[in-house]
Amino acid sequence: MEVKQVYVAPFIVSGLQVRTRNTAEQTAETAKIGPMWGRFYSEGLMERIAPQPAGSPVYGVYSGYESDASGAFDVTAGMGAQEPAPGYESISIEDGRYLVFEGSGPMPDAVISAWQFIWNYFESNPQIERRFATDFEAYTGPESVAVHIGIV
Repeated sequence: MEVKQVYVAPFIVSGLQVRTRNTAEQTAETAKIGPMWGRFYSEGLMERIAPQPAGSPVYGVYSGYESDASGAFDVTAGMGAQEPAPGYESISIEDGRYLVFEGSGPMPDAVISAWQFIWNYFESNPQIERRFATDFEAYTGPESVAVHIGIV
């Protein structure tokens, strides 16, 4: 997987939000991310969250990190918003440098594989420091995702 570095300007994402940790996502009984995404799609929130910038991808945002990848964090399933959308949780994506990891194929397997690559990448490159502020997935098509990880 090719890794590229980009600068991201700040923007807002509004949608549904849960608080979880990676260990809780390992079993169906305690997982919260999958059910949140199920609700996002079953309720048609892609079309209901407004006002959206034209052509906004669907976003999965990771924020509110308690510590690092082992602590609790917030996950937001949402759409880019010109301003916080009433009735939904809103998160501001921090500006700064991000590494981008692209995945493709059937979902959710493609995004799961991308995250496994990301964890291995940072384990193999300890000199690259994650910010643990805002990270996000941009779903750029039905079978493509670009995962953005904030770095120092």
